[in-house]
Amino acid sequence: MSLQNAIDEHEPFLWSRIVVRGPASEALLQGQLSQDLTGLRESGAWSLLLDPTSDVLCTVALAPSGGGYELLVARSLAERALARLRRFHLRVDCTLSLEDAERGPYNTVGEQIDRAEPGPAEFLGLTPQCYGNSLVERTVSFTKGCFTGQELVARLDARGSSVPWRFVSARGPSLSSIEEVLSAKGPKGPKGVTSAVARDGEVLALGFLHRSALEDLGHDDQRVKVTVIP
Repeated sequence: MSLQNAIDEHEPFLWSRIVVRGPASEALLQGQLSQDLTGLRESGAWSLLLDPTSDVLCTVALAPSGGGYELLVARSLAERALARLRRFHLRVDCTLSLEDAERGPYNTVGEQIDRAEPGPAEFLGLTPQCYGNSLVERTVSFTKGCFTGQELVARLDARGSSVPWRFVSARGPSLSSIEEVLSAKGPKGPKGVTSAVARDGEVLALGFLHRSALEDLGHDDQRVKVTVIP
């Protein structure tokens, strides 16, 4: 999982909007999103859209709108997210539509990396806990009742199980030096750099490493600084 080049930090991060309208909008989304929609404020909240296997399909910036809801998702994943929702849109009194959005919570890849937000390159068939407890805490409700993909997420939370892959941010003198550190240990899998931008003579990146590499952080390559997303 190696990138060829870091991109310009001003590369646009594009968004689309899934619009859900109708009397059963909340009922549909309560069963499909990880966030609790009950009493959702106008400012909205972050949620996850999971596959039935509990893998993260994408993050969603969710807000009430016009008697329904608007879901901001990364544009490159919007069609897939809409198709995933439509799989469970059976005899439900609401409509689903898709449109481009002019802006989102962040609007360049540089902003995404600064915020350590997972984007399309980071959604690699991993469970929410791989992205850190901070993401789980702000996107997943464990009290609202059942939603698609809940089973493994709830089991990992209840047991405190350690996931094999960890989401990290990193900075270093080159893309190859960061890739070397993230890929140094562990079996084959989603380890290495997933997104990277060049800024002020260095590379800032997001990626994954295997949990067996955690004890080596700060020792293998002092030129590369790696931070595990908490």
